[in-house]
Amino acid sequence: MIQIEAIINLLWKGIIIGVVVSAPLGPVGILCIQRTLNKGRWYGFVTGLGASLSDIFYALLTGYGMSFVFDYVNQNIYYLQLLGSIMLLAFGIYTFRSNPVRSIRPVSANKGTYLHNFVTAFAVTLSNPLVIFLFIGLFARFSFVSEGVLVSEAVTGYLAIALGALMWWFGITFFVNKVRSRFNLRGIWLLNRIIGTIVIVVAILGLIFTLMGESIYR
Repeated sequence: MIQIEAIINLLWKGIIIGVVVSAPLGPVGILCIQRTLNKGRWYGFVTGLGASLSDIFYALLTGYGMSFVFDYVNQNIYYLQLLGSIMLLAFGIYTFRSNPVRSIRPVSANKGTYLHNFVTAFAVTLSNPLVIFLFIGLFARFSFVSEGVLVSEAVTGYLAIALGALMWWFGITFFVNKVRSRFNLRGIWLLNRIIGTIVIVVAILGLIFTLMGESIYR
């Protein structure tokens, strides 16, 4: 029973982490929207798949690195969660203030293969190792890495991150494809503002509950 509760706990945490990491409309997000509009929904989704694979690589790298300092994490969990919330807040503010429209590139007449779209998205995401700091903040905020976790639980957690990312890319490509006739540059800007606002609200809630000595993520 305890193991089932632990797995369910890791599942929802992983899904949230996967969505938060994927949602901001950086270069890959814009690329995904562009390809959905110009090539079709599944080209956009395959672009998201490539980005998700890169994110999982960085998630594993972050989790594996943090596993070496379990004692430090356990002894300083309050400060790490506080720092994680602050990092998440800074990320939300950055997302809210950023203008994703600047990342839009000229449209290519050649659709390319699904594999090509997958690989290019993977390469673009992999070229930004700063995502590790976002994972560190999220892992600390959600107490995602802990000592004594079974292999099955760890695998479930990372698969949940992948699931969260895929849910986001599936949802965003579905939405953009449905409103393609009405989706414009202002729509991209507004969507990014909404995402930034949600991240900011989550971060503020995390800060409040951490300062109160409680956790809504346990």
